[in-house]
Amino acid sequence: MLILDRMNDLSDNDPLYPFAMDELLCKQVGKGGPALCHLWRHPQSFIMGLRDSRLPYADKGREWITSQGYQVAIRNSGGAAVPLDLGVVNISLIMPKHGLADTHFHRDFEKMYSLIQQALLHSSSRVDKGEIIGAYCPGDYDLSIHGRKFCGIAQRRQAHAYIVQAFVIVNGSGQERAHLVKGFYERAAVHADASQYPLVTDDSTASLAELIDMGVDPTATFVEAVKHVISDRQMLHNISTRANSLNIPQQEEVMKMVSTLRERYDSPSHE
Repeated sequence: MLILDRMNDLSDNDPLYPFAMDELLCKQVGKGGPALCHLWRHPQSFIMGLRDSRLPYADKGREWITSQGYQVAIRNSGGAAVPLDLGVVNISLIMPKHGLADTHFHRDFEKMYSLIQQALLHSSSRVDKGEIIGAYCPGDYDLSIHGRKFCGIAQRRQAHAYIVQAFVIVNGSGQERAHLVKGFYERAAVHADASQYPLVTDDSTASLAELIDMGVDPTATFVEAVKHVISDRQMLHNISTRANSLNIPQQEEVMKMVSTLRERYDSPSHE
């Protein structure tokens, strides 16, 4: 697995840019390209799930989020709304399918859980998995420490490859992020059935920096730990050859995919 570190590539502020990049890289992997770990951040973005976009007053929720200084987009992977900022590290594991063994999504999520768990071995706290009541974007693979969620995992599958995406709240206030998502649902989910959206509470979520000692630069510490785990797992032979087979999508190609994703998932007909 190769590492594509785009943590400091903030040149394009469209919130769908990294998702479009993942989509194109996944197509490459499906055609025989090397498996990838794509590390990225995005400033001040609010990424909705498809179910969020269908809430009765989704437009009002979006308007309010925009008024708070966030860009809004709908992603093509599973899950509900998440806020992204420079304190959130996003990990995309992009891997080829290998027959029937890769049809069970729990195995894919376990790979991400194992990676993050190993990256945090330096801490004295155990990383738990399982839904955290009151957390935003809840799921069976919420990752938590001391009962507070710091990471959510989603998935996107193509015909011959798949992407497992994790958002890891590394730095900043988990409570403030949860409060933002709660505010969105308070406006977007009026008159909606409670089963259609998560009931978010402010005390459900925390950053790693709030939960454990992450040093003076928590984001850099965490990213380096992830890279170290992946590097330790590598077979050293053929790494340079496989790296040469990776073609990073050009700006024009990524922006074309951004337009495709926005038309497909963020059009009025989808809301």
